Amino acid sequence: MRLSRFELEVLDVLWELGEGSVRQVQDALSDRSPAYTTVQTIVLRLEAKGAVKRKGKSGNAFVFAPTVTKKSQIRRLLDELLDLVGGSPQPLVAQLLESGKLTLDDLKALETTAPKTSSKKKKERRK
Repeated sequence: MRLSRFELEVLDVLWELGEGSVRQVQDALSDRSPAYTTVQTIVLRLEAKGAVKRKGKSGNAFVFAPTVTKKSQIRRLLDELLDLVGGSPQPLVAQLLESGKLTLDDLKALETTAPKTSSKKKKERRK
């Protein structure tokens, strides 16, 4: 499921809240100052895509909760990004290093926390 940047922002609010009404999402997005109807449209679009569902009502307002996890959406975005650079993380990491957004210290820290995979799994991923 492809989500726009604003859809992801709305979903991020719902991940933080656990569940919420359109008004609660709008209030949490106050730095952007979106109109209530704009947020309502995005929430309903997320519902149509299956990313959120109605949990009930609070007064006259529907309460929505995410049906997808933040981790699954991050994984999907990373998979799309890797597809854009040919499937290998090496060009992406090289660009992050070149831009200064990733340092060698970051890489060393990641190396110590990364799960150890067998060379067989690495070869399978390269195919």
